[in-house]
Amino acid sequence: MQRSISHIIAADLTKKMVLLTGPRQVGKTTLARELMAGWKYPQYLNWDVAADRRMLLDQSWGLRTDLLVLDEIHKMKGWKAYLKGTFDGRADGQAILVTGSARMETFRQSGESLAGRYFQMRLHPISVCEWVTLTKATPEAALDRLIERGGMPEPFLAEDPVDADRWRQQYFTDLIREDVMEFSRIHEIQVMRLLVELLRERVGSPLSIASLARDLQAAPNTVTKYLAILEALYVIFLVRPFHRNVARAILKEPKAYFFDTGYVRGDAGAKFENACAVMLLKHIHFQQDALGKQTDLSYLRTKDGAEIDFVLCDDGAPTHLIECKHADNRPTSALVKFAGQFSSAQAIQLVCELRREEHRPPVSILHGAKWLAELSA
Repeated sequence: MQRSISHIIAADLTKKMVLLTGPRQVGKTTLARELMAGWKYPQYLNWDVAADRRMLLDQSWGLRTDLLVLDEIHKMKGWKAYLKGTFDGRADGQAILVTGSARMETFRQSGESLAGRYFQMRLHPISVCEWVTLTKATPEAALDRLIERGGMPEPFLAEDPVDADRWRQQYFTDLIREDVMEFSRIHEIQVMRLLVELLRERVGSPLSIASLARDLQAAPNTVTKYLAILEALYVIFLVRPFHRNVARAILKEPKAYFFDTGYVRGDAGAKFENACAVMLLKHIHFQQDALGKQTDLSYLRTKDGAEIDFVLCDDGAPTHLIECKHADNRPTSALVKFAGQFSSAQAIQLVCELRREEHRPPVSILHGAKWLAELSA
């Protein structure tokens, strides 16, 4: 299945090295192998394969290799320096695609610099926009399937919903066993599992670190550390409050959403909101990675409790104010209030089950599936 960013990566490979990150089993290796079909002498090397590891250490891949795909290379000691040397010493015209986990993004924080040598692309779960484009499915059918199965390719494409549930259970077990152990100690694993269970029931609600710490009988700093691990592993992502002062926004309570909507334990409204969050994040990451835009995703909340689900910003200025509802077509008072304060932004109430779209100034009531299908990714 060709993904929506495939053609962008193909073009970028002719200019620089491409670093492709994303959740486990989101389709990075599949995408890489599909891209290889467009090259004459491609070579795929995976650090986890013993024979490939020897070739990587010896740099003994074929002399005519025109596309070199390096998978899981971040597990190599000193991999950042290795990548820099490989790119700088590559043969003329040789393209390099590097795939791996979210931890690869930490290369910008310390160690060897890859500045000027790469483009970053993030592969997300399947979205309404992507599925409609690939299959000509209706937006409503695509959204229903995404809410039920989540957007990870294997459960999403499974014919039997039971197979999707079995995949999800095994996925988290493997993730805990293989990845979390690299971040933390054995005795912390059970607490991490409990944290995930708590988060499943708090999707879309501002997170109180103190409350989570009490529930887990752990220190607040420990809970913050665990949230960072889950975020680094693409289990969850945090949406922070909008504020023109970024430092203040970081200090306020974030909201947590799951990359895989199938993890959400809640009513239809919570699942719809999580699905919207995943697709909005995919949209802004596409804007950042493919178009170089300074976009971001946040939510808006005042001290008196008035709140809207999402704010899309471009260069710090709100462009869209978004409230998500399963079936309520009455504009919320908070959305009306904030629409008056940010008159240049579009105020939208996305409704999953809606009979008719309408405009009730200053708010537009829109079909959720249809609007999501028109996002950029």
